[in-house]
Amino acid sequence: MNAIISASDLAKDLDSDPPVLLDVRWQLTAAKAAGEPPFDGRAAYEAGHLPGAVYVDLDRELASAPGKGGRHPLPDLARFGAAMRGAGVSSGTPVVVYDGGQGWAAARAWWLLRWTGHPDVRVLDGGLPSWEGPLEKSVPAPAEGDFVPEPGATGLLDADAAAALARSGVLLDARAGERYRGEVEPIDPVAGHIPGAVSAPTTENVGADGRFLPAGELRARFGALGVREGARVGVYCGSGVSAAHEVLALAAAGIPAELYVGSWSEWSSDPDRPVAVGPDPQ
Repeated sequence: MNAIISASDLAKDLDSDPPVLLDVRWQLTAAKAAGEPPFDGRAAYEAGHLPGAVYVDLDRELASAPGKGGRHPLPDLARFGAAMRGAGVSSGTPVVVYDGGQGWAAARAWWLLRWTGHPDVRVLDGGLPSWEGPLEKSVPAPAEGDFVPEPGATGLLDADAAAALARSGVLLDARAGERYRGEVEPIDPVAGHIPGAVSAPTTENVGADGRFLPAGELRARFGALGVREGARVGVYCGSGVSAAHEVLALAAAGIPAELYVGSWSEWSSDPDRPVAVGPDPQ
């Protein structure tokens, strides 16, 4: 099953066998530093959303409060499950997730649903800007779903597993190159990267239109970064959100990958963890 869906294919599905639609518009907290008002995903949703879509709050429903586990730790599964059922998610019903176009938040929801056992979840390629159909402002009241999260045995890395994978497989750092190199660090306490990790900015997974590169181009991109057939692959970022987008890009290329949810926000908060700087993995 493809992990992404085009706007045209989604429009056809809405006319025949509608999936559950989740609107996960969100922006990184750091974008508020210039004195601008905080981004309000709920207000953006109420101003216009895909017909039938239900709003999901990333910070409250797709993550726990910031702490030792990083800025976006795994959510409480009972709360996550209740939010998904309240949005109408059932195990036997397809789900399509979208956001404002960046794709990070939608990918976080996609990854969580897949990791907790939902068999049919896709992300709208290009997000809301790719949608050419009508929008609506009314807030739907979907029938309660039956989805119960059952976390998978694989697909999730902790700090120790990420460190080991950087030595035995391929650990990709999805942040901007300057953060990987340790030239700047606007959010976390220490600049640099996990020793052995390879720089693989999420922005290079998409074209100028914000849509994913074709699968063949994605495979070539990851191959150039050292991903070989049969290799174990992991991804991290700042707090486990943009890295989910990279896991999604890898899935679109047919490459399974694991996510280090705590990511650099967890790693850099532990003074006993080693830090590498510069362009080289080590």
